[in-house]
Amino acid sequence: MTENATGLPPVEYAVAVERYLAASGLAEGSRRIYRIALHTWAWALADRPAPTGPARRRARPPVLPLALLDHPDAVGRLRAAVAHRAADTDPRTLNRELSTLRAAAAWWRARGWIDDDPTADLHPRPAPRPAAAADPLTPDQLHALFALRAPLREQTLWHLLHESGAAIETVLALDTDHLDLLRRRTRPGHTPLHWRTGTARLLPLLIAGRTEGPLFLTDRRPPAGTPAPDRCPYTGRARLSYRRAAELFTTHSGTIGPGWTLRQLRAGR
Repeated sequence: MTENATGLPPVEYAVAVERYLAASGLAEGSRRIYRIALHTWAWALADRPAPTGPARRRARPPVLPLALLDHPDAVGRLRAAVAHRAADTDPRTLNRELSTLRAAAAWWRARGWIDDDPTADLHPRPAPRPAAAADPLTPDQLHALFALRAPLREQTLWHLLHESGAAIETVLALDTDHLDLLRRRTRPGHTPLHWRTGTARLLPLLIAGRTEGPLFLTDRRPPAGTPAPDRCPYTGRARLSYRRAAELFTTHSGTIGPGWTLRQLRAGR
């Protein structure tokens, strides 16, 4: 390893991750996602199973030397981790996390912090067929989905997607003041949407007195720098992203229909 303008190179993997993210120019939200991905690979390098689910986002990575990336076993451990995660991770997510590790390793190599590229033999996974090509959910499948004990936010989103036939991105972009609840439609001047009884029953419960700000909110406060239009003035929480909405749908619907996607709700209209 060699020194650079900032002083001695980092000894620990986690410190090297923070140095890379600090120099990346990414927004805080993106840095958080990259950090989770890079921490996940740390568990593989330590030859330990990575946490899954919500615990993965909160877990502290094992303490290990950055030089472990130059160890002859590093490639094999990472390859085994890729195979393990491929069994229960969407290929797009896995490929994105591989790309994150590859970019970080290249940055570390350019500074002489590591000598070898441990990602050289790690290849992207084939992408699945586009979700839009999946079959629509049948009436029986929809009935089973809407009968799940899922949170109010998820049930409202699913009903609105199905009943309006709108694109997911359009629905997630809605603000509470876009809605005309009495007429079961959006107000003039906004993307025209109409919905039926299921959504009409749930929307007032979801809004609970909010008169402005994003309709669908995250469970936690957003990182600094989140634009004001994407932050609720009442709760301080952020607008729900498509990525998170898709993750939640996969988690809940997986108990009755593994492989279902949000776009199948729209197709089922």
